[in-house]
Amino acid sequence: MAEIDRISDIIEEVSPHYKKRKKMNLDSVPVEDHQLVYDSSSETLEPVYFWILDFSNKLFSGNVQKLVDNFASSPGSGHFSELGMRATRMQEEGMKILGAVNTVLKSIINLIYDLKEFEIRISHYKAFHSKNKEEADAGLLALKQIWMDNVDVKRGRGSINMMAQDLNFVTLRDAFMIVKSLEEINKTDLNDRVKRILKPRLKEFLEWRKRSEIELKKRFEIEKNYLKSQVSSLQLYTRWAKPYLIAAEKLRMQEKGREPAIINVFNTVLLELTLLAKGEIDVKDAAENHDLPEDFKKLKLKRKYYNCVLIDFVFRGIPQRISAQQSHYVFGGRVEVNFKGYCLNEDELALLDERLGESDIQDALKLIEGTTTDSLEQLKDDIDYFLKSEEEKEKQEKEVSEDVNPFSALLGIGKKKPEEKDKEKAKEKAHKLKLKAKGVAEDTYVESVIRKYGEEKAGSSCYDIFDIYKKGHGMPSPPTGPYE
Repeated sequence: MAEIDRISDIIEEVSPHYKKRKKMNLDSVPVEDHQLVYDSSSETLEPVYFWILDFSNKLFSGNVQKLVDNFASSPGSGHFSELGMRATRMQEEGMKILGAVNTVLKSIINLIYDLKEFEIRISHYKAFHSKNKEEADAGLLALKQIWMDNVDVKRGRGSINMMAQDLNFVTLRDAFMIVKSLEEINKTDLNDRVKRILKPRLKEFLEWRKRSEIELKKRFEIEKNYLKSQVSSLQLYTRWAKPYLIAAEKLRMQEKGREPAIINVFNTVLLELTLLAKGEIDVKDAAENHDLPEDFKKLKLKRKYYNCVLIDFVFRGIPQRISAQQSHYVFGGRVEVNFKGYCLNEDELALLDERLGESDIQDALKLIEGTTTDSLEQLKDDIDYFLKSEEEKEKQEKEVSEDVNPFSALLGIGKKKPEEKDKEKAKEKAHKLKLKAKGVAEDTYVESVIRKYGEEKAGSSCYDIFDIYKKGHGMPSPPTGPYE
């Protein structure tokens, strides 16, 4: 099936208006449908394509987008082998850079986990320095536990835990957790043996607490800076990899196993290009020109309508080089250009884009996006958190603490409003999901009048592109159009 037929089927499926036209067995579901066939072994596709593209850009104020760009070469042609070599080269370069991307990504994940561990440790020091006595005591006990588990444990049987367990110093551990200074040891009710063991251990802990806090904060800052450099490196590598992967994907040929135009040992190429040109219908201007009822000037429509022309190129040619030194191929052959006119509203166009995204037309580009740009999405919050300054963190924590009222959370009031861009994106996403689930709403009476006017404009634009191209190239054409 040609790509224009598939896109036409999608339009007929997503649009209630054109679905009805199809059920009514109309000869042409689009309001206008023309075909131009041009066969010349000496002339190439480029002049045909760019003349129609440039004229459509002028007619629709540059609002022309490419929907399909496919090609296939016969396996026995030189064009097939040369493009295959180019694609392989792009793939190899892209995969080399992706190997570096994976290495840096693993490093980032490890750094994030390390920074989380450091932040937990630093929180104990912050608690120890707190003016709240209970919080300060909790922080000191946590630090003493860490010191016993990580520093003192290296003494083996001489550690506080092992002496309390194996050598019956049952009061040693509790005494160490209770005392806060060397002076307090002399005031406690302990025997001299325990005091002699406890004093050097406490002195060592107090020294460790001061030094470890300084070193831990220094290490935390170093790893934060390293995380920043790794994130920058990853962004740089992904920017390097993306062009290679996209180029490799664009050089990938489409499967045309049963296409009769592609013969394995022939020197042939098949190209498919589809353009969508659209222009917004200005209801107020049309009402002032008496193309629509005058009362329509005051209307506020819920959705916009567009006159659209779908242009499809199917080119079958023979790739050849003018000289052996030339690296580029020229294609002479047969081109079929199909023009179809529609009037679609913005909901139908949004659903058309969604359906095209689900099809295999853009699957490969989505895979590239996932490989090169979505890798950090799951880690984005952690990365942003650690790369923020302390002032930004405190401001964020303050905003969160100000919104702990259970009634405001229950009623949904008092919360900070999202930014306008985020709100628009969320609204657009919700609207697309609604369209996907329920489909496009049918036209109201007013919208049906506007669509009828839009179809006349679409039909006129479609015929103009077709007719003016023929006249501009000396081809037979009617002296006047069907709307005159």
